[in-house]
Amino acid sequence: MKLKVDDKAVFAATGGAPFQCKRPCAVFIHGAGMNHIVWAMQARYFGHHGYGVLAVDLPGHGASAGPALESIEEAAAWLLRMLDAAKVERAILIGHSMGGLVALAAAAVAPERVEKLAILGGSGEMPVASSLLELAQADDPRAYDLMALWGHHMGAQIGGHPTPGLWLMGGSLRLLARGERGVLGIDLAACNAYSGGPDAAAKVRCPALLVIGERDIMTPPRAGRALAEAIAGAEVAMIPAGGHMMLVEQPDASLEALRSFV
Repeated sequence: MKLKVDDKAVFAATGGAPFQCKRPCAVFIHGAGMNHIVWAMQARYFGHHGYGVLAVDLPGHGASAGPALESIEEAAAWLLRMLDAAKVERAILIGHSMGGLVALAAAAVAPERVEKLAILGGSGEMPVASSLLELAQADDPRAYDLMALWGHHMGAQIGGHPTPGLWLMGGSLRLLARGERGVLGIDLAACNAYSGGPDAAAKVRCPALLVIGERDIMTPPRAGRALAEAIAGAEVAMIPAGGHMMLVEQPDASLEALRSFV
């Protein structure tokens, strides 16, 4: 689905079903350096089970025009304008990693527009290792290697793809390498600079879910639990043997957590 936000082209996948703004709307927000592809399974399920789906490409990512937004606050404000463009009054926000920060910030500044909030692989603050940030800002491909290495637990690094013959690490590496130059560095810098998570968490007024990967080393389980404790009434779903990329490592378990909550 093509939209225009701030007079710039925006792409949002609809899960293979026509988007209907009068249905309950589920908005999926990807992580740093990625795009809507990471939500393929989850978006398709919701799109074929009564929901209007918008798995967005953030500005500068995938098929959406740039430039990439330089702060989480900017991205949250953009997300709300995207809802306006899609004629959506209230939405279920589902974000992964950086996308979780964006969803959290949007839920805090516009609680009346967020029906539910689900964050996968998230935390209230997301500091980035200086080694990774420097490589990403220099457009050094070794940044992709570190992202894939830290994003997948050990079992996923040596195999373990749900579809025989496919490789989880290779998929992540290719996805990151396909991004526009500079975008990963901008995204990681935005995550590193964001300090508004605790305040935003206290302002969330909707039901919330934190989906945590048991073996996530980028946003460890303790960070996800801390964010859940900061959001009134938040639920927690633990993905056994899940790394930071649990939505592709453990797609069935991730989908079940979202399905049960939504």
